[in-house]
Amino acid sequence: MYKNFLVKRNNKLSLLGGKPLISSKLKPYKTIGLKEFISISDVMKSGYLSGFIGAWCEEFHGGPKVQELENSWKNVFKCNHAISVNSNTSGLIAALGAIGLSPGDEVIVPPMTMSASVIAPLFYGGIPVFVDIEDQFFCLDIEKVKAAISDKTKVILAVNLFGHPADLRELRLLADQKGIYLIEDSAQCPLAQENGVFAGTIGHIGIFSLNYHKHIQTGEGGICCTNDDQLAFRLKAIRNHGENIVETLDVKDATNLLGFNFRMTELSAAVGIEQLKKISKFVSNRETIANKLSESTNFIKGFQPPKVRKDCRHVYYVWAAKVNEDELQISRNTLAKALLAEGVPIEEGYCKPLYLLPAFTRRIAIGNNGWPFSMTKINYRKGLCPVAEYTYEKSLLEFCICSFQLKNHELKKVINSFHKIFDNLKDLREYEQNLK
Repeated sequence: MYKNFLVKRNNKLSLLGGKPLISSKLKPYKTIGLKEFISISDVMKSGYLSGFIGAWCEEFHGGPKVQELENSWKNVFKCNHAISVNSNTSGLIAALGAIGLSPGDEVIVPPMTMSASVIAPLFYGGIPVFVDIEDQFFCLDIEKVKAAISDKTKVILAVNLFGHPADLRELRLLADQKGIYLIEDSAQCPLAQENGVFAGTIGHIGIFSLNYHKHIQTGEGGICCTNDDQLAFRLKAIRNHGENIVETLDVKDATNLLGFNFRMTELSAAVGIEQLKKISKFVSNRETIANKLSESTNFIKGFQPPKVRKDCRHVYYVWAAKVNEDELQISRNTLAKALLAEGVPIEEGYCKPLYLLPAFTRRIAIGNNGWPFSMTKINYRKGLCPVAEYTYEKSLLEFCICSFQLKNHELKKVINSFHKIFDNLKDLREYEQNLK
């Protein structure tokens, strides 16, 4: 019935007592190999595990491995500056500090992302303003961004979610027109592109993740990219105890230069150097898996594999499909349970819209006087971003490609599990009716 469909029609679903197609757990995605081991060993033998000193000198910029990684990164991503940090979260905090975020400044953020994207502004007293997503690529809806900009808006923080770029060119044009900043959270999208330009290099600052479950990794880590010399200086200062260089360099604008320790170790950088050499291969492998999944499931009314916007490259940290419950005549939850029973590690909804976290609904303050929420009348409540809420509750079904090391025969089993279920929708509908 379907291309490469190896399961006999009406083979009983595992959810209904049949035999699952995938009988053992899929192997976790692994990128670390001999090259990384040798590189780490060389650093260990040198005894030089960190090269940073929190004062103005050559070591202010980090050790040789850190600087090598940064130089390699800016060459690959074609940007003027690449500044390593110890996590994407640290990079977000540093980026918001670098642009001069101050108490009461508003930061436009999406509701569907990892929590760090929207918590980072609070460290400077910034106020997250949640703007809804568009329903195809799950990134900020630019028309709603336009409507949300006020005289307090300092920055748009766009997340390139699941490996697909947000509408970055238009967001940058909008930011420039309004005299505000665009920061990209590019944790999930190394090598993604919009109109031939790398996501993470279109905004004023872009931050990439090197966390252990990303396309490439250093265990924990991140890289900030910018083409602005002054922003690069401020990122480096915030990363490394910037308060110690203000007097030496006679810095005129020391806003937010009370620095942190966001520094990357030489060990992490050594791993990152080797990982970066393999990034094209790793990303291409993820794309191949996603494309095969999409081609093999693009056949049923009510189920939509991920779409890719024209002139964009999607690198598929997550393969994010959409379910139309009315057209399928079963709930997303029943479909997910059936896939899980076949051994497909599928998830529903990604994360709850972040304005529903207690940090916002209860206005968990940094200061004992309610700061920074005492500076805004925004009501973080259910209904604030209806597209994000519907996506979370009803439509999004995702397979995290970067979690698994899929071989061809395993991918075929995943695909056949979808086929098996869609060929037996009638049985699933009866199963669901019997539960009511």
